[in-house]
Amino acid sequence: MDSLISAAARALATGDALGALKRVALREDPPALALRGIAMAQLGEHPLARALLRRAARGFGAREELARARCIVAEAEVALAERDLAGSPRPLNSALVTLEAHADHANALQARLVATRKLLLLGQLQQAGAMLAQLDPQALPSPLAALASLLRAELALRSWRIQAAREAFAQAQDAAARSGIPALSAEVAEARTALERTAARRLAPGGEQALRIDEVAALLASDALVIDACRRSLGAGPVQQPLARRPVLFALAHALAAAWPGDVTRETLIERAFHTRAPDETHRARLRVEIGRLRALAKGLARIDATPRGFALQPENARELVLLVPPFDGDQAGLLALLSDGAAWSTSALALALDTSQRTVQRALAELEAQQRVRCIGRARTRRWLAPPLAGFTTILLLPAALAIG
Repeated sequence: MDSLISAAARALATGDALGALKRVALREDPPALALRGIAMAQLGEHPLARALLRRAARGFGAREELARARCIVAEAEVALAERDLAGSPRPLNSALVTLEAHADHANALQARLVATRKLLLLGQLQQAGAMLAQLDPQALPSPLAALASLLRAELALRSWRIQAAREAFAQAQDAAARSGIPALSAEVAEARTALERTAARRLAPGGEQALRIDEVAALLASDALVIDACRRSLGAGPVQQPLARRPVLFALAHALAAAWPGDVTRETLIERAFHTRAPDETHRARLRVEIGRLRALAKGLARIDATPRGFALQPENARELVLLVPPFDGDQAGLLALLSDGAAWSTSALALALDTSQRTVQRALAELEAQQRVRCIGRARTRRWLAPPLAGFTTILLLPAALAIG
């Protein structure tokens, strides 16, 4: 490796992208292309960065599989920053095998962190936890140790382990300080604010109360019956019934909880669940069926009593009833939560992360754009969507996650 390549690599390791470009900007050999690609990625020019990294990978010969593997890992990291989640994991997995075979432990660890971050974005928390468990914190260089601790903190927050998240954030802060990279320290400091921001609102007849994530976790661990409109679930303590894939039942549970301790008219329930203001006998019959299903789901947690006007929700065993809603109003809270990370998302990536159809995402984005809550850049296949950061709120509860049945 010549002196200019070595100097450019050292500059990139400290976050000095412009310093690296000064040394290799006019060169077209594969090592220089790879370094230029990484530098452009650090400057936010993701499409150009990916093109340079692909050129570099093609330029390395058959005997340079280690260099090609490093380019593949770098491009995978750029794709993640660009929120391109649709790519196959095979190239990255193959590169990881190559890196480990050549004892390139630092880049192998980087590959694992990229794969773990992608799993977190897609809400695959168990798989992400399994990958993180394979990492030895003591063996990580300071920058990678900081990133690994950030991933552990996010996983802990989304699993309601608040103390573990605090410890992981502290470890990330220490590692970032040791790395000497200001941008990394700033990233850790920003992520840590999730502990203090409003994570949800508790609705009550007398008004609403803003809750931090530790307060939400304490509620969910209590014996109170919680109707959670952030994760769309119903439960008390360890017994949780996910309703994310049962929108009619969730709409009924939400309406009944909002009216507690009063009742809700049949007409109102039909309107909320079936989106019609002109009910007929078929709607009333369907309401009876869906109420029966909700009764079965909530058995042991709550009763649903018929009243002269409609139905009322009554928690069992004198439980308190709590209705949690997102920290901001709107039906597209999950979509806004993803977009508020500041990255530019494609509709296909949003559909993957939300586990819904691309057409559904496109309709929702059109509504949000009309309300001037999101904006798009690019055209056709290169179109990407952004939303301003939601200052004062954390969206950790609104991010995708697989909910287990208690």
